[in-house]
Amino acid sequence: MEESPFPYRDVLHQLDYGRVVYIILALFYGDMNVLFVCSEKDLPSVNMKNFLMTKREWEDIGTIGNDRFFTCGDSALMITSDLHIYSDNVDVRSKEAGISPDTVIFMSRHSAASGEAALTVHPIGNYGENKYGGKEGKLVRSAPSLMSDALRKIMRYSDLPEFRICFEVTHHGPWLERPTFFIEIGSDEKNWGNIRAADILSDVLLNLEPNDYISAIGVAGGHYAPRFTEVAEGFKVNFGHMIPNYHLEGKDDETIVKMTKDACEATGTDIVYIHKKSLKKPEERHISELISSAGFELISSSDLDLINENQ
Repeated sequence: MEESPFPYRDVLHQLDYGRVVYIILALFYGDMNVLFVCSEKDLPSVNMKNFLMTKREWEDIGTIGNDRFFTCGDSALMITSDLHIYSDNVDVRSKEAGISPDTVIFMSRHSAASGEAALTVHPIGNYGENKYGGKEGKLVRSAPSLMSDALRKIMRYSDLPEFRICFEVTHHGPWLERPTFFIEIGSDEKNWGNIRAADILSDVLLNLEPNDYISAIGVAGGHYAPRFTEVAEGFKVNFGHMIPNYHLEGKDDETIVKMTKDACEATGTDIVYIHKKSLKKPEERHISELISSAGFELISSSDLDLINENQ
């Protein structure tokens, strides 16, 4: 059979014919700025999606496989029946619907044994095994500006004092090529269904704004990145990938340098902020010298401008 001159013909047959012209134009000319991804298997994800749908007028452009797509201005929404951490290549799948996002944001629950109420954002990927999706030893490109803006806006909008607000360090899947982060409600069943939390995070998503602050990766500290959260709140810096102490422990110098290199490349920076107080002094000195000698720029809060300076 002769190959079709238009490779998306079969895809378009699955869509609402009233959207075909829109799809063709989007494929060749227009990029969507942000793609929000909702997993129907995830309660907070569904709740955030429901608020997004009620706060804006979205145009249904059809369904491809397990994915349904909507657009609103320069934003798009994908609703999938797949569990998001295993839902690879959503950027490729969305392109089949004429949507080519600059950034992908997954709406999700956060799970932790502590059950602590939390609102978090984090980059994705794996420094080692891919037990929870993604590719082994691969990091997805981070979105430091929008992710850090999301953190700051959660802090500004939240009226839930019982909820901790913080970064989490890099972890889990899925795999995709576009800059990505997760925005989450945690950490157990009693918090996942919190409607006000979903309402707040939907407002955050609809009001994200990029900025021109420098981007950095974070090294050391715990899973909830307390120092990087604190610094991002007060200073003009955006964090991308973060490497916690539990990924540094027992690693040789070559592996630490490789993790730093991978994190910087996937963040688009060569700037590193080390949570020094989380390390013993000899360990902190060694890691600082190791990273600096590998050609990366080390910074501290004294090198940064305050966000509210001269305001």
